[in-house]
Amino acid sequence: MTGMTGSVKKMTVATLVALVVATAYSVALGGNGLLWFAWIVLGLATLALVTAEGGG
Repeated sequence: MTGMTGSVKKMTVATLVALVVATAYSVALGGNGLLWFAWIVLGLATLALVTAEGGG
């Protein structure tokens, strides 16, 4: 995470927290396709942000 701006770091942390929450939810209450789809969209948005930040 070296060299990232504050907003990119926050987005990355939020994505990782969302992954932990999605995993805990799935373990406790069973899988939910919409939850995982939302996490994938968030992950792709984070990846795009990190890529755009690094490419500039």
